[in-house]
Amino acid sequence: MPYYIYIVTSNETGNNKSAEYVSEFDNFKDAKTEVRRLRIEAPLETSRGYKVMFAEDRAEAEQRVTEFREQPIAREWEK
Repeated sequence: MPYYIYIVTSNETGNNKSAEYVSEFDNFKDAKTEVRRLRIEAPLETSRGYKVMFAEDRAEAEQRVTEFREQPIAREWEK
């Protein structure tokens, strides 16, 4: 399964996200290297970011990268 790179844009609440396809790689090492290069050479504003997603196809990757995830609850000892 390939690794997909997306630019993810989220709103203030984080409930709605949109994804813009950037590229695809066969192994994680190449995808990670490309994302690091993009973050340095083409930085994005704070509401946008680069994400790597591992999935069967582009449709699944886009669905997974835009799904809402609740923030984990910080335990007292983690603060």
